[in-house]
Amino acid sequence: MDTAWQKFKNNIPLRRFVVFLIIVAFLYEMRAMMNMILLTFIFTYVIVHLIHLVQRYVPKMPTGAIVVVTYLIILALLYFFIMVYMPMLVGQISKMVKSVMAFYESDESSRLLSYATHYISKNEIITQAKHAMTFAFHTATSIGTLMITTFMSLILSFFYTIELKKMREFSSLFVKSGYLKWLFEDIRYFGKKFTNTFGVVLEAQFFIAICNTALTMIGLAIIKMPQIVALGLMVFILSLVPVAGVIISLIPLSIVGYSVGGIRYVIYIFVMIMIIHAIEAYVLNPKFMASKTELPIFYTFLVLLVAEHFWGTWGLIVGVPIFTFLLDVLNIKSTKKDKKAKAK
Repeated sequence: MDTAWQKFKNNIPLRRFVVFLIIVAFLYEMRAMMNMILLTFIFTYVIVHLIHLVQRYVPKMPTGAIVVVTYLIILALLYFFIMVYMPMLVGQISKMVKSVMAFYESDESSRLLSYATHYISKNEIITQAKHAMTFAFHTATSIGTLMITTFMSLILSFFYTIELKKMREFSSLFVKSGYLKWLFEDIRYFGKKFTNTFGVVLEAQFFIAICNTALTMIGLAIIKMPQIVALGLMVFILSLVPVAGVIISLIPLSIVGYSVGGIRYVIYIFVMIMIIHAIEAYVLNPKFMASKTELPIFYTFLVLLVAEHFWGTWGLIVGVPIFTFLLDVLNIKSTKKDKKAKAK
């Protein structure tokens, strides 16, 4: 028995395959917390790299000071969003509701409804209305849940980064000794591989967000929308979500556009966002992802489509990193960071 166990531990490819299956099974069981896990990972990854960037130019800058200042800026942005954007959006939504109610009570609405019911049954209208209400309820619930998850992820990432040195020292104990030393070594191996691939894709998405923001601000300036800088900041944050972020930005932009120029501006914004979405989905996303991951554009685009089908919005974020990670683990193709590390 001991001999078979020792052979298993010495057989690194088999051992890592088993550990990989264990990690997949664990993540599947934790799928209800996947939003928090991924958001915590993203926040932690960004802050850690920000710490390294600052300390590269200011070596004596304490890690704790960088973390505290960064999170104070994040809290200030959240305060700005809640105190400035939220009241504005609520006010615009209430105006839209009043406009809809006024239209519903008008004679034109009665003629339109009678014309519609001539071709569509009342049961069908009621069914579609119920579906719309259900969708609105689920959307509101999801937004509330996402806000709580984001807040908890920020707290977890703050506690990790504020004690970054202590966390690394403590985590290294798992791979130095113990009966499961081999297990934690393999987990660290997969963790480093995924972090490298995710970092490459996150960098690509950052450049895509800059392009989306620039195009959107140019479009908003052409139609003479107010508060272009503030709206551009919102678009940049939402554009960090691949492909879907541009579509999500359509909602607040349409609300503001309606208050400025009515339904005509809503149509302008809708057309503009669809054009930018097409540019991102069919040009920027495959091109930037392909250049950073060194994948052919066809494979990159195919991975985005398949990942979105299985995992929704998160699939657009982690699809390419997972595919690149699998290529790296299977020794089919290494990432740029791994190649540089091997060269050194």
